[in-house]
Amino acid sequence: MGHAVGDVLGLAAGVTISPLPVVAVILLLTTPRGRLNGSLFSVGWILGLALLGAIMLVVGGPGEASTNKHPATWVGALKLALGVLLVLFAAHQWRHRPTDPTEARLPKWMAAIDRFTPPKVLGLGLLLSAANAKNGPLTIAASASISATGIPVPQQIGALAIFVFIASLGVLAPLSVYLFAGERAKSILGTWRNWAAQHNAAVMAALFFVLGLKLFGDGVSILAT
Repeated sequence: MGHAVGDVLGLAAGVTISPLPVVAVILLLTTPRGRLNGSLFSVGWILGLALLGAIMLVVGGPGEASTNKHPATWVGALKLALGVLLVLFAAHQWRHRPTDPTEARLPKWMAAIDRFTPPKVLGLGLLLSAANAKNGPLTIAASASISATGIPVPQQIGALAIFVFIASLGVLAPLSVYLFAGERAKSILGTWRNWAAQHNAAVMAALFFVLGLKLFGDGVSILAT
């Protein structure tokens, strides 16, 4: 299982560095039901990653994603396609980034986040994890990598659980600060929110590009052997 975990650590880090979800959870923590909303968002985030990863593990199936301990051809093709997709997203994100970070604008739906009902908050966590243009492909690639190791199913589930935990640290950190930092929480979270909002486009573009190239290279390597 250690090999499978090692293969996905970089992808998990790429998921956890997600400025927009960090801003979303911080805004939810400032609502009248901050503790509940922040917890629901985190649960939705974890469920989204876990469900998407589990579906991919089922698709891979025991032994279907590997041949003689080597990743199957379709795993290489999948990583290649995901890598190209992320590089294209990187180019788009960089092209549309604000020239002045202080002029960065948050999505319009964030203005109404204080009126979100608990089911909407849970759904928001699901969407920003599993349906995100970066996090979805990275989770799919991570699950494909786990399947391709050919390890037993219980170990695959364990490796996926570790991936989900590491990939969730970015949204769990603001919740932990809110719950345990006391009076300092407001100042700390405010600083995080402002930085994440201003640098979201640049950070995402860099992550898209670096991780896209990694997946592209992994795909080429698998297909070439």
